[in-house]
Amino acid sequence: MGAIYRREIGAFFTSSIAYTFLTVFFNVAGFFFTMNNLSAGATDLMGIFSMMFVASVIMIPILTMRLFSEEKKQRTEQGLLTAPVSLTGIVLGKYFAALTVYIIAASVVFFYGIIMSLFGTVAWMTLFSNFIAMVLVGAAFIAVGLFVSSLTENQVGAAVGGIVCLLVLLLSDLAAPRIQVEWIQKLLVDLSFYARYYEFTCGIFNLSSVLFFISTAVLFNFFTVRVFEKRRWS
Repeated sequence: MGAIYRREIGAFFTSSIAYTFLTVFFNVAGFFFTMNNLSAGATDLMGIFSMMFVASVIMIPILTMRLFSEEKKQRTEQGLLTAPVSLTGIVLGKYFAALTVYIIAASVVFFYGIIMSLFGTVAWMTLFSNFIAMVLVGAAFIAVGLFVSSLTENQVGAAVGGIVCLLVLLLSDLAAPRIQVEWIQKLLVDLSFYARYYEFTCGIFNLSSVLFFISTAVLFNFFTVRVFEKRRWS
């Protein structure tokens, strides 16, 4: 896994992918920070975290779109699958490389906290809780994007497919009130990513929500491994 991780980190930073992602992420976060905090004179950064959750639905699939689809397009997939590395190691190596880039991007919120501390009191524990929430959501979203990338050799298709999947997960709780079947309604509410994320933005550290995001990441990484197990023996 370590060799795959180093390979992918190098690929991120020797191409324009990481720099483009970080630039877009910092600019979007900076825009929300300026509008919600600097212009309003508020030290509460909760608004940034809420808006960055929605923005991540668009940005994360762009980060993950090339991870496996490019291997198929460049015809390097077979070499990767026959390398002396387990399929789990290959998937996790790529996964953690993308997660590393995302964590670097998300860490910008601490810089905003330092700026706000010059003007007033910053609730650092709440800020840290929100950062953990961003990382957990990012971990789950990256796993979904990685799975979609494993299904196609078209990078644009992988990005669009990832965005659609994440939008479905995002909007599940909005559809719940329109469902008349009680057990389906409850299921959609329980699967709501935003409702669980919103708890963190309010300073509520819910262990069940932590397990939910981690379980989602594990499940979709497992699905990705299964895709390549089937492809290896087909």
